[in-house]
Amino acid sequence: MNFHIIKVIISREYLNRVKKKSFIWITFLGPLFFAAMCILPSVIMVATKEEAKKVGVVDESGIVLPFLTNTETIEFSDCSAEIPDSLKKHLEAKGLDAMLVVSPLDSATKSVELNSYSEKPLGVDMGSTIESKVDNAIEDYRIKSYDITGLGTIMDEVKSDVKLTSYTLDDAGKETLSASEVYMIISMVLAMIIYMFIAMFCGTVMSSVIEEKSSRVVEVLVSSVKSTELLFGKIIGVALVALTQFILWIVLTVLIVSVVGSVWGFDKIASSATDPTTQMTQSMGVDQNQLDAMGVSTMDMSAITASVADSSVTQGPVNQFDAILTTLKGINYTQMLVVFLLYFIFGYLLYASLFAAIGSAVENEADSQQLTIPVTVPLLIGFFIAFYTFKSPDSGIAFWGSMIPFTSPIVMLARLPFGVPVWQLVLSIALLIVTFVGCAWVSAKIYKVGILMFGKKSSFKDMWKWLKQ
Repeated sequence: MNFHIIKVIISREYLNRVKKKSFIWITFLGPLFFAAMCILPSVIMVATKEEAKKVGVVDESGIVLPFLTNTETIEFSDCSAEIPDSLKKHLEAKGLDAMLVVSPLDSATKSVELNSYSEKPLGVDMGSTIESKVDNAIEDYRIKSYDITGLGTIMDEVKSDVKLTSYTLDDAGKETLSASEVYMIISMVLAMIIYMFIAMFCGTVMSSVIEEKSSRVVEVLVSSVKSTELLFGKIIGVALVALTQFILWIVLTVLIVSVVGSVWGFDKIASSATDPTTQMTQSMGVDQNQLDAMGVSTMDMSAITASVADSSVTQGPVNQFDAILTTLKGINYTQMLVVFLLYFIFGYLLYASLFAAIGSAVENEADSQQLTIPVTVPLLIGFFIAFYTFKSPDSGIAFWGSMIPFTSPIVMLARLPFGVPVWQLVLSIALLIVTFVGCAWVSAKIYKVGILMFGKKSSFKDMWKWLKQ
């Protein structure tokens, strides 16, 4: 191959793409989207704060009303003297938004029934608050029913809320605070970013090949350069476009978040969520119900304690955000960036070569769907494995997923925040490079024949024939 010609092709592919209006728009709109993902959840939480509601309470049990204390969003008023059927018909006239009826106490179950009446459905937070307060009232009644002196105090003292604080030790025995939730978020972010970039830009390579083939431009190109030079020039050119866009996205996103933070005020954003882990998961589009479904237990960050330079210094509780910052400072970002670039480059090259071969075998994107399924399935499997890797980063499926070249770019990056032995990283990257070289050789042979095949819908059987030629 003539590397000078490849350089010319790379330059052509790169400049043609970065000069397109679509590239410019996506490059500048992308950071706005990412910045919005970071900021909007907190802004929305502040903006959607429920307005204060007035609730009339008809307490027929005689034990619940004292526990219904007012909050920022609910103001309770005693309406026990009112007739419920009459009151619920004149809520607006009484200045009430809702009516809460507490049934008489059931002596058998030592519980009550709750019914609310309102013109508009109650918000989820409002309903949960009421249920929690009534539960406290019932628990207090049941404790007192045992007629044991000091039983309430005993029950409070018996309750336990033990939190696990994790520390990692380096070779010198130095302790560093380790919050698994932070690693979980980083793991998910890295897996999603590399999956998105590989899928998006490999699809770009295939679309470019199909476009040149269908327009017959490729016939002119291969008359001047070798097909393999055209293939690798195109792949590398698109890779440079991807890296350019990725770097610009990072720089612009950080800039936008910094500017908005200085104008809006980070104190307003931070105060909108008392749990920083919850705020981060919301920024990723993952809520607590989804985490619970995956078996993830979100640790109360206020219970995290800080580590110090050596074990001889007394440890003590720290601020929530200080705990997160301590964890973030302990991450080896240089290693993470280098590993990310290696897996992105060779993972992209591996899949781009396969997508280019598929693009050379078809004349339109509709025909490519059947051929791309076997190639995209490993990519999806890798993403699904990575999404659960944070639960057990050293499990068998996570290990092999990070070794198999077709899934390793995603799974290994998901494991990386939790610590991966150097030999595993080296072996995984070596296998990825060797597999890329093999797939590139196969793709080049298919591309060489397929790029000039017209008027026939190709299949895997045809591609196998081209490979043997």
